Amino acid sequence: MHRDDFLRPALEVAPQLLGSLLSVDAAGGRVTIRITEVEAYHGVGVPGVRDAGSHARNGRTERNASMFGPPGRAYVYFSYGMHFAVNLVCSPEGSASGVLVRAGEVVAGDGIARERRSARRTGTDLPAAHLARGPGNVAQALGIRRETHDGRSLFAEPFSLQLPERVEPAIASGPRVGVAGVAGGPEFPWRFWIPGEPSVSAFRPGRGAPRPERRS
Repeated sequence: MHRDDFLRPALEVAPQLLGSLLSVDAAGGRVTIRITEVEAYHGVGVPGVRDAGSHARNGRTERNASMFGPPGRAYVYFSYGMHFAVNLVCSPEGSASGVLVRAGEVVAGDGIARERRSARRTGTDLPAAHLARGPGNVAQALGIRRETHDGRSLFAEPFSLQLPERVEPAIASGPRVGVAGVAGGPEFPWRFWIPGEPSVSAFRPGRGAPRPERRS
């Protein structure tokens, strides 16, 4: 995948990222995941839609500045005071749309990912499918931190991003996880995942968000 592919809106890019290989060199070594679940978030510069679930909905801040930067870079943020999460920035500079990496299958660096994840779960033997299940666990398994990786190109060290060898034959879609109100409902079926993948996270509606999902 090339930087120019990220000039498109996040909603177009998101499903095409499924099956891609995302690698990160971080403290302790290199880990690679096969992306199995993503969510699209539109920004203030994307015409025709207001996404109340997006960090960019109220404009540029110190926290979300990387979302407004060049496409093909990482936007890393600290979530709920607990963990980091990583978005892949899309659309022309200033548009602030992005794709949240929600889950992946660890395909290289399993021992490194397990050590990073187990640091918070002493004595717990994590199933392989749970190593990068959920956006906080993705960042932890890959060793991603805001101070090190925010704003960095996805196509230069410490990142590497490769398109899948084949297009996924089936892709499921539905409301985004934990997003409140209309932005978390069926009007925004902007979560995409590979059906049957055990690494895909469980759906959790936000307050006031309905539960239905659809497949396409």
